[in-house]
Amino acid sequence: MKNPRLKVYYLSSCDTCARIMKEVDVAAYPFELQDIKSEKITAAQLDEMARLAALQNPKIPPYESLFSKIAMKYRSMGLNKMTLSESDYRNYILEEYTFLKRPVFIIDDTLYIGNAAKTTAAVAAALQNRK
Repeated sequence: MKNPRLKVYYLSSCDTCARIMKEVDVAAYPFELQDIKSEKITAAQLDEMARLAALQNPKIPPYESLFSKIAMKYRSMGLNKMTLSESDYRNYILEEYTFLKRPVFIIDDTLYIGNAAKTTAAVAAALQNRK
């Protein structure tokens, strides 16, 4: 384990984030919590998430994998009708916190993105392995 750490990027007003964080028992671990609405994601943080995403799945563009296409602004801004580049995805996430697919967990050097059941199960399993 090169980089022991526990961090979660979440939105405090998001019921899904709250449910997942409770389900995996975030409170039982020394997680660094970052509410992305009150503490904006920095470019360095986003770039680190993208680096980890690229290492885990080199076939999927990393910034796109972090981008939420279900965010209300995705349609209202007409982004769903555009072809976006990795640079576009990065810039939109930095400009608008709701574009980050959430929650994002970093457990050691592994990134877990989003709220899919299999992602939540993987987070729970990774945390169990730390006990």
